[in-house]
Amino acid sequence: MRPSFIFATLITILFFLSLIKSIKSVQEEEQYQNDQESDRVFILPGQPKGPSLSHFSGYITVNRENGRALFYWFFEAQTEPFKRPLLLWLNGGPGCSSIGYGAAVELGPLRVKRYGTELEFNRYAWNKEANLLFLESPVGVGFSYTNTSSDLDKLEDGFVAEDAYSFLLNWLRRFPQYQAHDFYISGESYAGHYVPQLAELVYDRNKDRKNYPYINLKGFIVGNPETNDYYDSKGLLEYAWSHTVVSDRVYRLVNRVCDFRLLNWTNECNNAMNMVFDQYKVIDIYNIYAPKCNLDQVSSSTYETDAKSSSLRRLRIYSGYDPCFSNYAEEYLNKPDVQKSLHAHVGGKNNGRWQVCNDSILNTYNFTVSSVLSIYSKLVKAGLRIWLYSGDTDGRVPVIGTRYCVEALGLPLKSQWQPWYHNNQVGGRFVEYQGLTMVTVRGAGHLVPLSKPAEALVLINTFLMGQQLPKH
Repeated sequence: MRPSFIFATLITILFFLSLIKSIKSVQEEEQYQNDQESDRVFILPGQPKGPSLSHFSGYITVNRENGRALFYWFFEAQTEPFKRPLLLWLNGGPGCSSIGYGAAVELGPLRVKRYGTELEFNRYAWNKEANLLFLESPVGVGFSYTNTSSDLDKLEDGFVAEDAYSFLLNWLRRFPQYQAHDFYISGESYAGHYVPQLAELVYDRNKDRKNYPYINLKGFIVGNPETNDYYDSKGLLEYAWSHTVVSDRVYRLVNRVCDFRLLNWTNECNNAMNMVFDQYKVIDIYNIYAPKCNLDQVSSSTYETDAKSSSLRRLRIYSGYDPCFSNYAEEYLNKPDVQKSLHAHVGGKNNGRWQVCNDSILNTYNFTVSSVLSIYSKLVKAGLRIWLYSGDTDGRVPVIGTRYCVEALGLPLKSQWQPWYHNNQVGGRFVEYQGLTMVTVRGAGHLVPLSKPAEALVLINTFLMGQQLPKH
């Protein structure tokens, strides 16, 4: 057989293999586009007529074998989405929903109105600055589900990070137009673990381009974040004492019997700390100067019937803060027509109801990581943009503990502690280190975008632009 004939045959085979691969690639791309459009949300019950929004929601499978899928809600940026970065938001708990908190009452463009009857446009929504992606994580939270019940016994930080990473890869396949966009991760509370751990996983996998697609990660930002068990617990106690929540006697007792460096507290310590938490039962630990919601013990049926009763009308609302926001979110997101519009079904369910927070996740979660400070050190050296912010009226993950955590990193100081401004008023304080910025938001609670939405928008815009907060 002549060499020229063999060569021509090989060329023909390679041509057909390339053609088959090309056809398969086109078919896959068409399928992803079809899946993307099938997730489009056209109109939600009670949604205001304007302005127009482009948003999508649905499920991304993260483990086919176990039938595990995570629920998302995505809003394109209000202007120039093709230019804006992609920002992922995660809520914590563990067990709390980024749909019920982040999207529905904090930083999403459609906020649930009082009593959960309809939606209103949020003029301080973060999709003014970014393409905004909310993820219900881990599995079992909100609408996210698994067909393998044993998955729920395995929940711990590493498991959650792997699922979130799988979600990102598969979501970007469904929305390939965002593959090359700058990508940032954000979140609050126990997402103080989720966010840096996911960032580390993305960073590590990005170095292995033969086996993993590249994600254009640029940085992360976390609010009132759980970071280090010792410093967070120390900060919680000192905040309660310094803000007159507990007496000198209780403060001295806890300091005497507790060693917060221990993984498991002694019975004496638990009893003493219960004295601290008992004092928080009569106020809102997440925003100590705001009123406490009086609907906590009201069943959904009673609440729906009595929503306009005189007792509710007499509830004083402090500076736009509504302490019953989570009740309203549950009322809205449990409506069958709402779930149908969102392409959702109840995954992390209790008696068939969708919940803002799934207590069973919190009660069974395997807390295996006591500190993420080493991840901060690693990713600061990697050059990622890293910010921490803290609402300074939060008693649950207070600013004192976060300051201890940041100081423990031992980073060189770049600029001194100083005020930043919004509308000619002090919005909070900030300090810059080499590779990390810490910000406080004055008068904000645990959910900063809820209690101080205008300041939160300034914060995220400044972070995404890589600028310094306004000093005048």
